[in-house]
Amino acid sequence: MIHKEGKAVVIPTAVIKRLPKYHRHLGKLLKKGVEKISSREFGEIVGVSAPQLRQDLNHFGNFGQQGYGYNVEKLYNALAKVMGIEKKSNMVLVGVGNLGQALISATDFKRRGFNLCTAFDINPRLVGMTINGIKVRDIANLEQYIKDNDINIGIIAVPEETAQDVADKLVLAGVKGIWNFAPVDLKVSKEVSVENEHLTEGLLRLSFKIKGEI
Repeated sequence: MIHKEGKAVVIPTAVIKRLPKYHRHLGKLLKKGVEKISSREFGEIVGVSAPQLRQDLNHFGNFGQQGYGYNVEKLYNALAKVMGIEKKSNMVLVGVGNLGQALISATDFKRRGFNLCTAFDINPRLVGMTINGIKVRDIANLEQYIKDNDINIGIIAVPEETAQDVADKLVLAGVKGIWNFAPVDLKVSKEVSVENEHLTEGLLRLSFKIKGEI
């Protein structure tokens, strides 16, 4: 939900899912030195129709100009503000198994406005290690670290049976959002946002899409 002209507006989920894609492609256009682009041209790049693109963006303001199109840099910055990434968000990761280590090695977080500060694990063989510049700490120190370091987001990459307990600790410590990779639907207070990345479900959706082709 956002506030537009003093009114609360509920944004469709499909629109929210397209925003990161729009922002990513605008960043690529900026790197190429593109200053302006029409809705038709931009729609072709991101894979939506020009009317759909304009309708999506109109949820957040009037960014385009008839006969001119969109100023790429202004739209890029405006969408960053809409998504809350104009300022850095501090994150912690819980779970340093194979998936957790892959997330630590990802290089795109900081460029997108997210600062992965540290990681936590229960395994004493991992605690104290530094992976890609990220120190692994004992999970016993999780809540205090979050309170002391202005952490906004917790990433969960632990087994299903411990995910809810980790989520409870994150919420109690004060995070505002959870990025969950565990295959479980977490129960959290309505003040905390959760984004689930259930990898197997994605594979099942892919299987459904190609079912008629094999």
